[in-house]
Amino acid sequence: AEMPAMDRQLTGLRDQLIQDVLARIPHTRLNGHPTQRLPNNVNFSFEFIEGESMLLLLDSMGYECSTGSACTSGSLEPSHVLLAIGVPHEQAHGSLRVSLGKFNHREEIAPFVDALEQVVARLRDMSPLYKAAR
Repeated sequence: AEMPAMDRQLTGLRDQLIQDVLARIPHTRLNGHPTQRLPNNVNFSFEFIEGESMLLLLDSMGYECSTGSACTSGSLEPSHVLLAIGVPHEQAHGSLRVSLGKFNHREEIAPFVDALEQVVARLRDMSPLYKAAR
């Protein structure tokens, strides 16, 4: 009975997250269709950095995310799903999966995007690939 309202809530949060991340963090790719996707799931690829490093830093800030797709959770290999939709291997390694739930609220999106922006900037500052691409 709650699913239609929950889907609307999660879709709004997901769309806000996508909009904010893509607007604020350069060299970022949304993996998958912008709207024809689960209401609670977003997958991004960040060029020049590894997903595992993002996970460690985000975890230290209190955010639980994952790399790749749910199919490859726990594996160090890039998601075969991302590779199949055309994400280059090196970008698939820099992927981050964010799942939202019914207890998430709109006011949590901005602090998460702030944290993600800091993490990406920190890792890119250490990346020789990023320095060479500038």
